[in-house]
Amino acid sequence: MTPIHFAFSSAFLLGLTGLTFHRTHLLSALLCLEGMMLSLFVALSLWALQSNCAGFSVAPMLLLAFSACEAGAGLALLVATARTHGTDRLQNLNLLQC
Repeated sequence: MTPIHFAFSSAFLLGLTGLTFHRTHLLSALLCLEGMMLSLFVALSLWALQSNCAGFSVAPMLLLAFSACEAGAGLALLVATARTHGTDRLQNLNLLQC
């Protein structure tokens, strides 16, 4: 494994570990998801550059577009939960109630 592949896989695993173990606030969970998406974007971009194929160059842009949509939906969810519950702590949220 090259050092570049190790760096991106460790960045993805670090985001996954943060999402798994440090889920106290909704904002921290969203930031971990964004870190994972950013590492996937950079890895996919480097893979498209190394393969020298024009067909793969669209995939990082699609991933970036979906990542932006996910970030917008996550922030809208964060604002909605902060307005209704008064906090973004995940332990205080009971999603089964209205």
